[in-house]
Amino acid sequence: MSTLTTEGIEISVKTGYRQDLSQVENNSYIFNYEVTMRNMNNYNVQLISRDWYIFDSLSELRVVSGEGVIGEQPILKPNESFVYASGCDLNSEIGFMRGFYTFRNLVTGDLFRVTIPLFNLEFPGKMN
Repeated sequence: MSTLTTEGIEISVKTGYRQDLSQVENNSYIFNYEVTMRNMNNYNVQLISRDWYIFDSLSELRVVSGEGVIGEQPILKPNESFVYASGCDLNSEIGFMRGFYTFRNLVTGDLFRVTIPLFNLEFPGKMN
């Protein structure tokens, strides 16, 4: 698990390889990731957007940006957490993701950036 705290928001990411969806013979490797975000501030915040950088050892860098996550822009009260799961496909056995979320402080209205820690996406067979 990768964990990082920025601006009072703790981000933790767990990953898993999806053997059932991957097609190794066609260079299609599917990974799931679960993100837990926790507001450690003493004020409410709202997730506004996400920016992901996806590195695949055999492909060009992909950038994915958009509003919220999984169609939501959750509001987190102090000490509250939000968990969601998503996935990523790679054309190679090894890659990684990193990025940032943009949050809004609901007291001041200010926007701030929260770093998503780098996490590896690795085909288990490659590690043998």
